[in-house]
Amino acid sequence: MLEILQKLVGAERVWAEEPMKGHTTFRAGGCARYLVEPEDAAQLSAVVNACREQDVPYYVVGNGSNLLVSDEGYDGVIIHLFKNMSKIRVEGERMILQAGALLVRAASTACREGLSGLEFASGIPGTVGGALVMNAGAYGGEMKDVASRVTVLTAEGTIREYTKEEMAFGYRRSRLTEEESIVLEAEFALRPGRTEEIRARMEELKEQRVAKQPLEYASAGSTFKRPEGYFAGKLIEDAGLRGFRIGDAQVSEKHCGFVINRGNATASQIAEVIRQVQDRVYEHSGVRLQTEVKFLGWEQTEK
Repeated sequence: MLEILQKLVGAERVWAEEPMKGHTTFRAGGCARYLVEPEDAAQLSAVVNACREQDVPYYVVGNGSNLLVSDEGYDGVIIHLFKNMSKIRVEGERMILQAGALLVRAASTACREGLSGLEFASGIPGTVGGALVMNAGAYGGEMKDVASRVTVLTAEGTIREYTKEEMAFGYRRSRLTEEESIVLEAEFALRPGRTEEIRARMEELKEQRVAKQPLEYASAGSTFKRPEGYFAGKLIEDAGLRGFRIGDAQVSEKHCGFVINRGNATASQIAEVIRQVQDRVYEHSGVRLQTEVKFLGWEQTEK
């Protein structure tokens, strides 16, 4: 498989036994059997086809900002869509972005071009592709508010465009949550604005994040989805779990909705904190918290 991947994308863009703690914002987890960085849609399609032909599992990762990889790692191919597929271009009030482009960079580019609408995303650490799959959002804004067109590589290997309506965006979900399609690029419809006002709004949101979120520690951002009618952080605090800790994995004392890595937490410790939070919140309030974080490699370990 290593030889196949090297032939498809070049040896300089394939790594074997690659530590995933260097590719996730939790800074934890074991090694991927292979990590590959395709340069374009053609290489991506070729890698996916090769994995299927060889019956090797694969998983697409951007900035790894919503991912917890098992300490035993992932026995498959990590397809890393990041720097090699991260181009951004602006055409009038439209912004066209490849899947690996960071939202932070996209928001900064929009500000520089005098385009408003992406201010809410200026602190989201993920990439465009991952954000579209889960309809990422913050401070009252979501991907559904700006995405007008999404181009994907389908499970059948064809390239298809989805309109905003066809994306079926919902709370932390889209049609891509269930499909095996992979985001290639997207078009954002923005609106004209004054650069200084856009920058001021971004600074305002930054100050709120610094004041309320444990940005000094590795984490995956908000660990849990917001239950209807509740706030996850409040439920966790009411259950007496502020600061609850196993090793270096901890419920943040600054914001209970965040599970953080204080430095040397293992993925298993983080997962156990998450599990105990879910159980104890359910015991206290009857609400079962659902995670925003995706777990990778755990099923393989159980097998």
